[in-house]
Amino acid sequence: MQTEQAQPQNQLAVQISGSLSFSSHLSKEDEEMSRSALTSFKAKEEEIEKKKMEVREKVQLQLGRVEEETKRLAMIREELEALADPTRKEVAVVRKRIDSVNKELKPLGHACQKKEKEYKEALEAFNEKNKEKVQLITRLMELVSESERLRMKKLEELSKNIESMH
Repeated sequence: MQTEQAQPQNQLAVQISGSLSFSSHLSKEDEEMSRSALTSFKAKEEEIEKKKMEVREKVQLQLGRVEEETKRLAMIREELEALADPTRKEVAVVRKRIDSVNKELKPLGHACQKKEKEYKEALEAFNEKNKEKVQLITRLMELVSESERLRMKKLEELSKNIESMH
C-alpha cells in the first residue's frame, strides 16, 4: 500500500517541481492544477501523518496496558512466593533436621547392633557357664551322695567290727 501511494506522490512531486521551475511559462490552468496537486499532496501527507500519530497513540496505550499488566503479574507472583515461602522454609528446616537425626541414628544403630551382638554373645557364654555350673553341681551332688553312702557303709562296717569285738 505504501509503494502504491509513494509512486503517485513521487510523480506529483516531479510534476510540482517541474511546474515550479517553469512557472513563467505555465498557463493559469496549469498553475491551478499545480496548486490543486500540491494541496492534494499536502492533504494526503497530513492525513498520513495524522494516521501515524493515531497508530502511535494506540501503540503507546497498548504498551501502557502491557506495562500495567506486567506490574500486576509481578505483584501477584511476589504474593504467591510470599505465601509459599514460609512453608518452603519450614519444610527445608524439617528436612535438614530429619537429615541431622538420620546422621545421628546411623552410629547409634551400629552401636545398638554391636551391643546387641555383644549381649547375645555374653548371654550365650553366661548360659553355657550356667549349664556347666549345673552339671558340676549335679556331679558334686552325685559325688557327695556317693561319698556319704560310702562313708555310711564304712561306718556301718566299723560299727559291726566294733560290736563283733565286744
